[in-house]
Amino acid sequence: MKIKDGFMLRQFGEDYIVVAVGDDAEDFNKLITLNSVGAYIYNLLNNDMTYEEIVSAVLDKYDADRKTVENDINIFLADAKKAGLIDG
Repeated sequence: MKIKDGFMLRQFGEDYIVVAVGDDAEDFNKLITLNSVGAYIYNLLNNDMTYEEIVSAVLDKYDADRKTVENDINIFLADAKKAGLIDG
């Protein structure tokens, strides 16, 4: 899985915002806000990681159980796919 080209993550204070850039900005007229965990997952997806690699990375970084991490990642991925951010 990978974030599609044409999107950038920017930090504003403690919040993170995903915006479209270039030609994609005309078709994507939304702002997506993320917390720090969502931003971390977003950055992992920029590295074209598998689902299991993402789960492992989040488990290594945050103090949470596997079930909670998988649930949060599944919600993030579903929302990102619905918004058109993810290839694959």
